[in-house]
Amino acid sequence: MKKIVVTLSLLFAFVFAVKAQKIGYVNTKDVLSKMNEYNSAQSEIDAVSKKWQAELEKLYQNIDNKYKEYQANEVIMPEDVRKDKQDEIYKLEKEAKEYREKKFGYSGELFQLQDAKVKPLQDRIIKAVETVAQKKRLDLIFDKAGGEVTWLYTNAIFDITADVQKEMGIDVGPDAGSGSDPASGGRK
Repeated sequence: MKKIVVTLSLLFAFVFAVKAQKIGYVNTKDVLSKMNEYNSAQSEIDAVSKKWQAELEKLYQNIDNKYKEYQANEVIMPEDVRKDKQDEIYKLEKEAKEYREKKFGYSGELFQLQDAKVKPLQDRIIKAVETVAQKKRLDLIFDKAGGEVTWLYTNAIFDITADVQKEMGIDVGPDAGSGSDPASGGRK
């Protein structure tokens, strides 16, 4: 019985603590998608990525051609020539792997380009979120776009996405009073 009373007391205290805080949420993915700078940066990143991917595919095609040539002539090759061809293929494979890592790896050039182009825009969004939170006297702001927080229901009155867009000077249009679909009851 004592456990039940303690548990109910803690639950009761938690409910009041949560109700005392004002919460808002923003969909940063939506904000980013409406920023011309982001769309331009994303187009540039995509173009560079496609170029590097095409170069990588050429490297792998060259390796494939060398390997097929090696297989076709392997039987008639002297041992020293066969060894040289194998070494050449291994060297080309190593170079392709290094190229892939240099361009597409975790700290590769593509990651650095994305960071250089998108991070300043994300910083602007954070600054706008902080400004809106202070104006609306909100205690907590969640990013609905992150994917880590799953919301089964969100009340549209707490959506500050349009406010953040206005703070950043992004035209939100006449029907963008909130970031949710009114037909879904605020659910996204």
